[in-house]
Amino acid sequence: MLRVRKSGIGWAVALALTAVGLTPASPAAARPQPAPTIDWRPCATDSSAECGTLSLPVDWNRPGGERFDLSLARRVADPGTREGALVFGPGGPGDSGVDRVVNGSSRFSADLRARFDIVSFDPRGTGGSHPVVCARDLLARQPQLIADQAQFDAVLADNALLRADCRARTGALYDHVDSTSAARDLDAVRAALGERQLTFHGSSYGTLLGQRYAELYPDRVRAMVLEATVDHSLGTRAFLDSQAVTAEDAFDEFVAWCDRSTACALHGRDFRAIWVGLHARAERGLLTDPKRPGVVLTPFELSRLTHKEFYDTVRWPGLAEWLGKMDAATAMRSAGPSTGDAVAPYPFAVFCQDWSLPVSDYREYVGHLGRAARLAPDLRYPPALFALVTCLGTPTPVANPQHRLRVRTEVPLLLAATVHDPASGYGWARNVARQLGRHGVLLTYQGWGHGSYSSSPCVQRAVDSYLIGLVVPARGASCPALEPEV
Repeated sequence: MLRVRKSGIGWAVALALTAVGLTPASPAAARPQPAPTIDWRPCATDSSAECGTLSLPVDWNRPGGERFDLSLARRVADPGTREGALVFGPGGPGDSGVDRVVNGSSRFSADLRARFDIVSFDPRGTGGSHPVVCARDLLARQPQLIADQAQFDAVLADNALLRADCRARTGALYDHVDSTSAARDLDAVRAALGERQLTFHGSSYGTLLGQRYAELYPDRVRAMVLEATVDHSLGTRAFLDSQAVTAEDAFDEFVAWCDRSTACALHGRDFRAIWVGLHARAERGLLTDPKRPGVVLTPFELSRLTHKEFYDTVRWPGLAEWLGKMDAATAMRSAGPSTGDAVAPYPFAVFCQDWSLPVSDYREYVGHLGRAARLAPDLRYPPALFALVTCLGTPTPVANPQHRLRVRTEVPLLLAATVHDPASGYGWARNVARQLGRHGVLLTYQGWGHGSYSSSPCVQRAVDSYLIGLVVPARGASCPALEPEV
């Protein structure tokens, strides 16, 4: 273990050249503004937590222009032991940090909660922070998969209509929901909390926010944990391939658990044969969801819903039961889609401003599909494929394009990675660790699930020691796998 002692000298800001040869605008370009404040009041749904808003620029390059209110929540630490504020970066994209604090702050240990105010927020464009809203019928037009060149062309046209509709309904913020803008919001939150430096724990997509903050403000980072980290250096092919390999590994691990555990409802049966049968029924339009009677599952939906349950091992028994019920059930007719409200929130908009994943035509798209099927022969349709469809035709350059990290923080960032993470693959964490070099340390959990702090006491102890005392784990540190609880 290495205990880092901080000096008052920070590193100069080092920005990364992007994959398309552009350098993001420096935060120093923005004119100095008065220190922002947050008016904290008891939250409406739980008065033991405090909620507030922070007025911020829609466009950080025009700080005197239009503004929006960022929604925040916090739980205050014990005054006798308080050392500062810990800001949590929610995942998704689209997760609510406010909900996390009000309803789920117990994800952090009692020791952390005693020493730090737990603070989080709804990132710009989501939840209570001026959410992106779009016409529901246009969102519904996005297919899960593209069948031919004619549909490819139709998706391009529909996506252009969707972008225009979202912009008209949401306003100027629609074009500024990228993670670079969010990182500047995060620095405003730090200042409003009265923290000289930021103590941060980001989860999943929230790690991209943390990475961007560390690039822009390296001297303002006190400690930063990136749990289930995202590798934001990948182009279209590498992004899809790594996601396919990650998804198939999670599938294999679930099958292995089912083979060895009597808690699996399909234990002792040929799971892969059952899966092939379910997939074939989905291909014929004959597979219905026992949780939603009459709703027919497509092959893509079967893969997506199954993959989602890999995120937490406590869900595995329920997944096996769900698949078993479908295997035993006969097909039913679809009840048809629900019309619902005319508009709907669209938190995924941030993804298309953070990632450039161009696909030139249907032929190239089919090549990606075929390669994904070879890399993930069981799941076949990794959910990441939908990112190609939903972002197809996005104008380039995007606001926060992929690039290799250039981080020069004084304290190394701590990457908490799970070997069999179904969403943020272990390969992503290793690649990010290589990019960080001596400015990052990889802590490996040898088990399963999306994230590790809440599932591994060993990881929790190491993360707490880092956040509280700046004790950096030794390079190569790892925590043993814990068999899924049932």
